[in-house]
Amino acid sequence: MSSWNQEPPVIFLLGPTASGKSELAVQVAQTLNAEIISVDSAMVYRGMDIGTAKPAISTRSRVPHSLIDIREPWQDYSAAEFCNDAQAEIKRLRAAGRPMILTGGTALYFRALEFGLSDLPGRDPAIRAEIQSEAARLGWPALHAQLAELDELRARQIHPNDQQRIERALEIVRVTGRPPSSLRASTRSTESGSILGNRHCKIVIAPDSRAALHERINQRLMQMMANNFLQEVERLVENPKISENNAAARAVGYRQLWPVVADNLSITEGVERAKTATRQLAKRQLTWLRAQKDAIWLHSGCAGNRKRVIESIDRFSFR
Repeated sequence: MSSWNQEPPVIFLLGPTASGKSELAVQVAQTLNAEIISVDSAMVYRGMDIGTAKPAISTRSRVPHSLIDIREPWQDYSAAEFCNDAQAEIKRLRAAGRPMILTGGTALYFRALEFGLSDLPGRDPAIRAEIQSEAARLGWPALHAQLAELDELRARQIHPNDQQRIERALEIVRVTGRPPSSLRASTRSTESGSILGNRHCKIVIAPDSRAALHERINQRLMQMMANNFLQEVERLVENPKISENNAAARAVGYRQLWPVVADNLSITEGVERAKTATRQLAKRQLTWLRAQKDAIWLHSGCAGNRKRVIESIDRFSFR
């Protein structure tokens, strides 16, 4: 590819889990001599390779990837930290004149990078411990009902069994005394949006039907199990620094297999729970993706998708 006439573009390659976006990102990056910036809240953790579908070391040796393996599983990593890290990578690659592909499944990170962050409080370990204790006694649906009384709008956006989001929403209420929906609507930082400017495009890859997506999810999970995903979860459970309340342990797939190791849940039941949770994740991702009115959509598995992505970038007159 010839050099870019202006500063190189930022390409958002989006898609639901198991859509094939990581493979397509590598193909496009090789064509453009681009680097990939991971936008995935689970791939940041070392030792969590199989269940996150992390690109192989051999792939990363051919196409540089950043923001992978930058935290230990017992450490936290926030959207604000992601924004800081991603902005640093964007600046580095622009200085080098290299285009970049941001790909992954964490919608919050994409939103934060594009539009900035609301003025939300940081994590409060004491408050979280309090909420988790209540959940152990009452169950997460009861805490969801509690949230509905405090912030009906935010509660409608969260499934009654979505532990992570219920916990975060209640934490915000208890720390600030205000409903999360009102804080999310407050003025956002413009630093992230300013670094992207108008030189970023969005491309979505997704299967052409829900059934096709579910089949891809099932096949990938069974391949993960064949590749010793359960043994990977065992290593997390056996690490005394990690508990099931760590963000890493609550990643989809890991959360559902944790009780297989720790509580004698059957493997069959754990796998079925993981399939269900992954389908629910994909549904949430697709809801967000359909709201991206400026995105170009491609069908998973279609021949010529790499060429279509290159042509789409060219149509944005980046070069």
